[in-house]
Amino acid sequence: MSAGSTVTVTMEDVFLAEERIRGHVFSPPLIRSWALERWLGFPESRRVWLRDYGWTPSGSFKLFGACNWMARHAPELAGRPVAAHSSGNFASGIAYAGMRFGVRVIVVMPDTAPRIKFQRTQSFGAEVRTYNIARDHETGERDRMTREIAEVERAVQASPYDDPYVIAGNGVGALWTVRQLQSESRSLSAFICPVSGGGLMAGQALSISEGFPEAEIIGVEPEGADDFRRSLAADQRVRLDRPASICDGLLSYDVGLHNWPILRRLVRRSLAVPDLQTRQAMRWLYEQHGLKSEPSGAIGVAGLLCGGLQLSGTGDVVVVVSGRNADEDAFRQWIDVPPLTVG
Repeated sequence: MSAGSTVTVTMEDVFLAEERIRGHVFSPPLIRSWALERWLGFPESRRVWLRDYGWTPSGSFKLFGACNWMARHAPELAGRPVAAHSSGNFASGIAYAGMRFGVRVIVVMPDTAPRIKFQRTQSFGAEVRTYNIARDHETGERDRMTREIAEVERAVQASPYDDPYVIAGNGVGALWTVRQLQSESRSLSAFICPVSGGGLMAGQALSISEGFPEAEIIGVEPEGADDFRRSLAADQRVRLDRPASICDGLLSYDVGLHNWPILRRLVRRSLAVPDLQTRQAMRWLYEQHGLKSEPSGAIGVAGLLCGGLQLSGTGDVVVVVSGRNADEDAFRQWIDVPPLTVG
């Protein structure tokens, strides 16, 4: 594959990914939220579901794409390590995958990443190296360090989101969502998912559109890191020089090259959410469901709670809670905000 080229990812790739990762990844819970149904004023016939990826061994959805990438590449590595950069969740996901497949993993993480993300990554045996995220937009240190590891260690680089195998692996989670809803004869009107580099949303969108072609697929982003929303408006990929938000997992500079064609075709809109509303959603999830989420994980729920998403149709709604890797002290500070009230 040449630089700048794209590979079309299809449902066949998602089905192949499912076979590869079977036995390494399990289906996270699909939780019915009566509290959200009441908040939104839904009738009894219409349900809201939370897909909680925090239940994976790595604490986020990143496990799916990482395991598919590793399963596909491990037989060809011939003793070479894997290198990747990550804000933390792909780090722990690829570290877990490396442990499962007996591959050495080296990850480059920002010096400000939550402690729990360092701890999870190291617990699976990966080596962690850090960079100064505050100056990365000027220095490009993250990408430089990753390239140097690849050159010096003869490592194979894995992208946290801009890779066909990562996209397909992430689609497996939504494939399982589709099957669960269909097994209960449910219909789906809306699917709401965080967007950053687009690896999660691209894979999820493929599976959701296949199983429920009538469903609207909606992205949610931080107000200070809304590159995908701007890309939709411009009808081309837009790069942000310095994305900013408490949602550390949603701070990619732009949507991935492989993800953009899928997102452009299947995702109709994306909502930008202020950090305060994300913090309030974190508090709401904790109080209503006992669910401790990281900011990136709660942002989709924030979009629902704050009335920014007008939902048409009569079918169910699924909201992705993408991860829960937040340090306890930071989590307590984030949820120390006034509670949301209806209206």
